[in-house]
Amino acid sequence: MISDNRNTTDRVSDTHEFMFTLADFRQICRLIYERAGIRLSDTKTSMVYSRLSRRLRVLGLATFAEYLQLLEQGNEAEWTVFVGSLTTHLTFFYREPHHFPIMVEHVAARARGGRALLWSCATSTGEEPYTMAIAVAEHFESFHPPVRILATDVDTGVLEMASEGVYPFDRVRDLPEKTVKKYFLKGNGEHTGFVRVRPELQQMIRFQQLNLLSPVWPMKEQYDAIFCRNVMIYFDRPTQQKVLNKCLRHLKPDGLFFTGHSENLNYAADLVQSCGNTVYRPRGTEAQPARGLNCFRECSA
Repeated sequence: MISDNRNTTDRVSDTHEFMFTLADFRQICRLIYERAGIRLSDTKTSMVYSRLSRRLRVLGLATFAEYLQLLEQGNEAEWTVFVGSLTTHLTFFYREPHHFPIMVEHVAARARGGRALLWSCATSTGEEPYTMAIAVAEHFESFHPPVRILATDVDTGVLEMASEGVYPFDRVRDLPEKTVKKYFLKGNGEHTGFVRVRPELQQMIRFQQLNLLSPVWPMKEQYDAIFCRNVMIYFDRPTQQKVLNKCLRHLKPDGLFFTGHSENLNYAADLVQSCGNTVYRPRGTEAQPARGLNCFRECSA
């Protein structure tokens, strides 16, 4: 735990390779909060040092003060790396699998009248939007279903990985064998041990950088479903409220809003109502229970 001592010369540790003071840590906390809405607790000093010290080595800097000066001077390329370094990107295929049958049932009903639009707003390395694409492809028995997916993230580095769609085989090891064969290509030569998402699946998804804290979002569409999972837990309550309000402006009145298993929107009961396990609808719509499709269970097992 960090001391309340405000002396800017107090080092977090005397064993660190680089000079890293409590003042440095507090400035980092302020910057990441202002830039990405992430609030770091005092217990995160070791994590911050570990992740950012790599940048100091790459840039040939001796202290965190030098690095922070670089950021304050407006180096946008380094700002991108800074945010990416302090953002958690834990994700995997079919994470919280109960959501996908619910999404498919919802999309199937709405796609009868035209194209359904889905949004994954914290895409990370891409497993979430690709799972969404696999789910709808399975239901429609087509690589060209009437569905389009927007996949966004604040970190351009992970978005690049997501758009490439290349993963170590271990990332798909727990998927059913027929799913892997149908939706992934096996690498050979220098790519042995890796798989790549089939191009037909990638064509369903548009990847785009987006900071949820940006005052203006470029999208004009309203979406049939928004996946905003395991994002809000990194924000304080005012930021959560702000992001939720903006997301709901892009959600159709009868759309579904998905959150992570450790998140709930009880604080926003005036805006949304629960219709299932971490599934919500905008307040004012009929909250029918979200059931899901039995035919999808095999693929999400």
